Amino acid sequence: MSAPGFWDNRETAQTTIEEVNEHKRWVDTWQNLEDQRDDLMLLYELAEEEEDEDAMAEVTAEANALEKAITELEFRNMLSGRDDTKNAILTIHPGAGGTESADWAQMLLRMYMRWAERRGFRKELMDLQPGDEAGIKSATVGVTGKYAYGYLKAEAGVHRLVRLSPFDSQKRRHTSFASVFVYPEIEDAVEVEISESDLRVDTYRASGAGGQHVNKTDSAVRITHLPTGIVVQCQNERSQHKNRASAMKILRARLYQFQEEEKRKEMEAVEHTKKSIEWGNQIRSYVLHPYNMVKDHRTGEETSNVEAVMDGDIDAFIYAYLSGQEA
Repeated sequence: MSAPGFWDNRETAQTTIEEVNEHKRWVDTWQNLEDQRDDLMLLYELAEEEEDEDAMAEVTAEANALEKAITELEFRNMLSGRDDTKNAILTIHPGAGGTESADWAQMLLRMYMRWAERRGFRKELMDLQPGDEAGIKSATVGVTGKYAYGYLKAEAGVHRLVRLSPFDSQKRRHTSFASVFVYPEIEDAVEVEISESDLRVDTYRASGAGGQHVNKTDSAVRITHLPTGIVVQCQNERSQHKNRASAMKILRARLYQFQEEEKRKEMEAVEHTKKSIEWGNQIRSYVLHPYNMVKDHRTGEETSNVEAVMDGDIDAFIYAYLSGQEA
């Protein structure tokens, strides 16, 4: 940093500083874990020598916490993809199943909101389209935090629910589907060319909850990127200006991933490679009847504690999938 000319290009200099700081964080974190291990070994030797059961219980608790911290650090080391450290933009859409699937999509929305809270990530509901009778037609959530995209990319795909329907007067078993798509949030410094002439911007009155001001003015914004056909929308803010800014953020993320797919020479762009939201394409099943089970079909990871999963406890599924990708 003290080298001549280092600050001539402030953008390059800032990138270098961020890289140095990232390496320093890794070194400091690992050194801290080593110090904790050394202290724990001393405490263990004292507890064993004095046959102190209370001290030994403390050692066990701290050892479990240390093991969890090391596992987390090792796992983050696997998240070395170009976009893994970025914030994430997550979208949810109901599939086959009508009102059932709309309700299921809303359940998934709550699950990911709770997961973000557990992780200490900041979440922003960027767009929400209520269902006709219940649930949602679609939702877009911004998740801000280190490695948000790295973790959440494991959730992209079709999610299947089996339960006794609360909307069926005969209480029959129903199967519902919803899709989850995840995109990395793209910083302004990353070049994603968007020409105003390539955009069609429509404004309309927001639907659903949001207050009188939202519903009485054309504050909602829908942007269509004409060359790719990608459509994004946002209606959650009262200001049309803020909704447009949020919609452009989503569009940048969508276009970035579109371009990345092109670079990898895939035959189809992101919007054309999504599996249909129906039977046979699910990545995970959530069964509430006739038994309780959540199973990831990609990894075989499963649990009978459905309630915990729906309350955002999904790290085991994320770890299992991403560990398999790394192998």
